[in-house]
Amino acid sequence: MSDRHAPAQQDRVPTPRTAPPFDPELSPALDALGRQAWEPMTPDNLPARQQRDAASRPRPTAEDLSADGRFEVTELRVPGLRGAPDVTLVSARPAGVVGPLPLLYYMHGGAMVMGNAWSVLPRILHEWVLPLNLAVLSVEYRLAPRAQYPAPLEDCYAGLVWAAEHAAELGIDADRVVIGGKSAGGGLAAALALLARDRGGPGALGQMLLCPMLDDDRDGTFSGRQMSGIGMWDLTSNATAWQALLGDRYGSADLPPYAAPARAADLSGLPPAYIDVGSAEMFRDEDVAYANAIWQAGGQAELHVWSGGYHGFDGIAPHAALTKDARDARTRWLRRLLTQSGYRPGGPAR
Repeated sequence: MSDRHAPAQQDRVPTPRTAPPFDPELSPALDALGRQAWEPMTPDNLPARQQRDAASRPRPTAEDLSADGRFEVTELRVPGLRGAPDVTLVSARPAGVVGPLPLLYYMHGGAMVMGNAWSVLPRILHEWVLPLNLAVLSVEYRLAPRAQYPAPLEDCYAGLVWAAEHAAELGIDADRVVIGGKSAGGGLAAALALLARDRGGPGALGQMLLCPMLDDDRDGTFSGRQMSGIGMWDLTSNATAWQALLGDRYGSADLPPYAAPARAADLSGLPPAYIDVGSAEMFRDEDVAYANAIWQAGGQAELHVWSGGYHGFDGIAPHAALTKDARDARTRWLRRLLTQSGYRPGGPAR
């Protein structure tokens, strides 16, 4: 195992009482989910967790997503690369808008083992697509452990390449593509930016990494150990997800950065990044370190650490003040990025 997997303070594992407190408005929302939501994910219960997630996260139809005609929604099947299976992309844009639109190319969360491209769209459509006059493509990548690395990332790359090559028929501006995602999707977005850079693939205007899952370290970062057993996502669940994705390669010293972006030694030449994370979640330190590494490489990164935020707080407590602040900050970054590129987003600021 490489030195990067040796935690700096392995002999000083923090106890739960040293953990940062949750925001007072967020705690009740987490408690309301019940004990089942707090159960760590293990290899033994992973199949049941996947079934439960699929049952609780129904896929809205294109008609549902159209919101009485406010959006044009289409499901697309595009070819995978090098003989891989076709990839499903869910395309959505404001109805009746003429002219090429900027594109948000989005990867859903779910720890690489759960989630789907449809269920994330209602929030994206109303939070960004409508106020900023964007198009969105949400990627239905293959899930682990049935499909292990590099299959999910290759699905995302194949869709991005196809979208760039078919920009005219999609009505998008290939020079104004922002790649983004949340949690596992944020990790995929970071990996996709690295892969596109190194393969000479489609460029991106920016990368929006929301509480991204970046580090496969078995021993865990300080925040990973600090938050172990607290909140919805801990070291046990994280290790289960990474093992599902990497299989026999889990913990290997020669794993490429496209599998776990925290391993990247070179973060130069990447599109500007927006990174946000909660102060009270295990991904805090790996996300802060990633932003710092981008700065050290001479790149651009805007980092927000939301005080008292646990993993996925904005989805669990959508009406909390901290959630509103986080969503406003993301929208302002997107608006500023597009404006700096010469595009004038429509709709009111939120």
